[in-house]
Amino acid sequence: MRLENKVVLVTASTRGIGAAIVEACAKEGAHVYMAVRNLELAKEKADALNAKGYHVSYVYNDAYKKETYKTMVDEVIEKEGRIDVLVNNFGTSNPKKDLDIKNTEYEEFINTIDANLASVFLASQAVIPHMAKNGGGSIINISSIGGIVPDISQIAYGTSKASINYLTKLIAVQTARDNIRCNAVLPGMTATDAVNQSLSENFKEFFLKHTPIKRMGTPENIANTVLYFASDDSSYTTGQIVDVSGGFGLATPIYGDMIMMKDRR
Repeated sequence: MRLENKVVLVTASTRGIGAAIVEACAKEGAHVYMAVRNLELAKEKADALNAKGYHVSYVYNDAYKKETYKTMVDEVIEKEGRIDVLVNNFGTSNPKKDLDIKNTEYEEFINTIDANLASVFLASQAVIPHMAKNGGGSIINISSIGGIVPDISQIAYGTSKASINYLTKLIAVQTARDNIRCNAVLPGMTATDAVNQSLSENFKEFFLKHTPIKRMGTPENIANTVLYFASDDSSYTTGQIVDVSGGFGLATPIYGDMIMMKDRR
């Protein structure tokens, strides 16, 4: 019960990594608020978790309506009086339009960056005064391994996640005196429905060829790292950018080819 009596707010949390974070925090005793656009789906998910004995609620947040970041925080504060943990999980990209520098329209580029950065900046800005008033808290940003390892596509997504990594450090430095910590978790290829539906088997195989732990991550792998940053276990840790990617990008660039050659011997 590492999060007993804590109030946790998680954005974009009805499926995938967000849903896993909600359940992991609830299992550890937190009262978790799902900040989502689809309230009907959120109610269904919350009811299922509460039937297990957890404490899960939901508030409205539409990532593309910037005013809803403040209203979601205000609603939780009005009901609970505090927010101890904020998990900025929202992220977006359109792989069919977010391509390379030669082929990506500027509007697509800037809109993706705006949506992804706003989700962290506005939510954090809204919650920080309340955390400071209540003695501190933890902000956890879900970034991406693509924010530190350049890709041949998705230039907007990678740029936005690299910016979130730096923003994480800025928030950590600027709020430490209020006992607020800020860290980022960087998933690699994670077995969510969105990934399975959008990526071909050939691409997955190629990606995993360069991943020393030769499998996709699970949403629970990401959630477990979030739990560390949400709990007092990490009370002296801030400004950290932690990838949970099975070692992708860690080895020599020819790692995948070397492994294939070795396996053929």
